[in-house]
Amino acid sequence: MTDFLYGLLLVIIVIGLFNIMIFVHELGHFLAARWRGLQVDRFQIWFGKPIWKKTINGVQYGLGWIPAGGFVALPQMAAMESIEGENLDKDKLPPVSPLDKIIVAFAGPLFSLLLAVVAGFLVWGLGKPIDSIKSNLVGGVIEESPAEGLLFPGDKILKVDGEPVDGFVGKLNEDIRTRTMLTRGDTIDFEIERDGKVMVVTTKFDIHETGIFQRRALPDPGLMPAGPAVVGSLLKGKGESPAERAGLEVGDQVLKVDGVDVFGTYHVSQLIKKNDFKTATLTVKRGEEVMELTMTPLKPKGDDYQKPLLGISWDRKAMVETEITNPNPWEQIGDSLRTMWLTIKIITAPDSNIGPDQLAGPVGIARTKFLLLQEEHGWLRVLAFFVLFNVNLAVLNMLPLPVLDGGHIVMAILEAVRGKPLPARFLEVIQAGFALLLMGFMLYITTKDLGDIFIGGSEAPELEWPEQAESG
Repeated sequence: MTDFLYGLLLVIIVIGLFNIMIFVHELGHFLAARWRGLQVDRFQIWFGKPIWKKTINGVQYGLGWIPAGGFVALPQMAAMESIEGENLDKDKLPPVSPLDKIIVAFAGPLFSLLLAVVAGFLVWGLGKPIDSIKSNLVGGVIEESPAEGLLFPGDKILKVDGEPVDGFVGKLNEDIRTRTMLTRGDTIDFEIERDGKVMVVTTKFDIHETGIFQRRALPDPGLMPAGPAVVGSLLKGKGESPAERAGLEVGDQVLKVDGVDVFGTYHVSQLIKKNDFKTATLTVKRGEEVMELTMTPLKPKGDDYQKPLLGISWDRKAMVETEITNPNPWEQIGDSLRTMWLTIKIITAPDSNIGPDQLAGPVGIARTKFLLLQEEHGWLRVLAFFVLFNVNLAVLNMLPLPVLDGGHIVMAILEAVRGKPLPARFLEVIQAGFALLLMGFMLYITTKDLGDIFIGGSEAPELEWPEQAESG
């Protein structure tokens, strides 16, 4: 199968999974409405004018052109003409009780949660991949970053902002990456162990500039995780690279540079630069054999590279451990709820460095699934994400906001308290207003999704390595 056909297949799978989630959610509303005797006008997946529709037993089934959500048109519920279209017969229909409205509104999130449970049982049986970097050691500090001169390779991070951490990546809200990302204010406090002494180091962080249509970057103090420096590939170009001249091979692990222990891939570059880019002696492990190789870094021809390079592309997966776990469905739902609570908590905090623009819309979610499918254990990763997303869909729809299911429940409760329906004009205005706000927010998020996909750095120019004699 060609790369194009394989990519197309993955796109079809992603679209299919997305539609399954929407369909099951709306199916809950549909079945509950039929059970409670409500009139059902339309059952549509995605918003906007239908690009396909078919009427069966008085119900119009359709597919909209805006890939975001779906709806079941119920004229006896709160008015939703801004999304569902006008219903000419709504005034001729008998009213329904507040209890019926609550049941119908609640059925959608309930079905999403049930779908999460079903998927959770599959994950329980098949397994859930967990990627982690278990070391707490600093593997490198980016040049000219806020942490440069404050933290050093080999420092062991014990706490971030007073919270104990376990590993660089892997445990939600307990690893260094997450705690750094969620930091508040303008600085981060790292409690570290260096040469047997425990101390607290306070550093600022960068939020790198991004394009107007891209998401804001996350806080970055400039720390790299510790891990094995394994050669993933040798950079190709015109001429022979320093790595090729030195005799390095794919799979080689660099243990030392000029006798100094290496803590990570970036540390290799730092040690070579510290030597003024002179010929360096590398201690390399190849299989079970340990050898020494000499390498002189060179600067490729052209103005695109200002610093000498080694000609190495490091194997980033070498430091990552993947463990297949088997959490039961209730553990998975609990983890999903904690993830949601953490997300809501951090984006609403006044001193947070993460805002609503970090949320993903339909395009971003679809992209995530597409990328997950290409990873090792891709299907298992997507299945675990499927659980998380359906829990999110259930909980977010229960928020007490007009247009959402939780808003319908609140209005039904108010109707029960008043003893009569809320004013129709009031419902129409508030529903239309929130519908426009929701669509505007989804459009805003979608621009960020598309910006992250299509607006990126330029391709690296072709390398041309100078002759060894030209390096002096």
